[in-house]
Amino acid sequence: MRNPADLYELTSDAARVPEGLHLVAGLTGFADAGGAVSQFNEYLLDSLDHTLIATFDADVLLDFRARRPVVYFDQDHLGSYQASTLELHLASDEVGQQFLFLVGFEPDFRWEQFTAAVMELVERFRVSSISWVNSIPMPVPHTRPIGVTVSGSRSDLVETMSVWRPQTQVPANALHLLEYRLQGGSLSTAGFVLLIPHYLADTEYPSAALSALESTSAATGLIFPTDRLREQNRDFTARIDEQVQENPELARLVGTLEARYDAYMEGSALRSPLTDEDGELPSADEIAAELEKFLMIRRNRDDGPPS
Repeated sequence: MRNPADLYELTSDAARVPEGLHLVAGLTGFADAGGAVSQFNEYLLDSLDHTLIATFDADVLLDFRARRPVVYFDQDHLGSYQASTLELHLASDEVGQQFLFLVGFEPDFRWEQFTAAVMELVERFRVSSISWVNSIPMPVPHTRPIGVTVSGSRSDLVETMSVWRPQTQVPANALHLLEYRLQGGSLSTAGFVLLIPHYLADTEYPSAALSALESTSAATGLIFPTDRLREQNRDFTARIDEQVQENPELARLVGTLEARYDAYMEGSALRSPLTDEDGELPSADEIAAELEKFLMIRRNRDDGPPS
């Protein structure tokens, strides 16, 4: 394997990173249902003080043809180029507690070298714990709290927070590999996979970001400002609830999800919480189609007849 240190470059501020901090990670590019990770990253970078500590080499780690950077075309010239980044920041939470924040794209290439590089940085800064967030779509209702599947060495978090503990094969992401390589060591690790309503997977669902922040707080004790997100979530949920209340078919579909979710949480479901007695549930496409039909009717009604 190539030298892990070749993948990143430290800034001069790396010398002032104190030992024993938590490392929080959010990498985009895999799943990210409800925009949980992208919102989580953006919210923390926008809300907290932070200083760049290290940058990773995007030219080596990223497949630019699969995830193309963005350029801004200004009439007759290119005004800007928005490159994808993978960075390590030193950040401070709402009460001044410092932590390390690994944020940016999930590498497409050299996972083993990238994992070794992160472990090298963990050792360099004597990191005390690692926690990371991810999200996947699930047939669960938006009217219930977002569930979490927890992995890692924190048995206390698994016992108190993990609502679904499957035994299954899943597509891995780069942070899975990092957690796997750290198994059996003394470092505290916690991975949170948020279970997002499948019919909201393609939206920026504020509740998903809130769940990511709350899960990270549970693992680290860090305190994050959430007032703006909570207000956005109230508005978002109110619009969805209005659509459900005014559309009987949509209400029936969501009600089916609620019944199975409640049965599972009460411990009476022997199957997965995600299927009905016949092994079927309304699909995301069915619910999304009902939402779209409702929105179209509302738009036509609001526009009124043509003059």
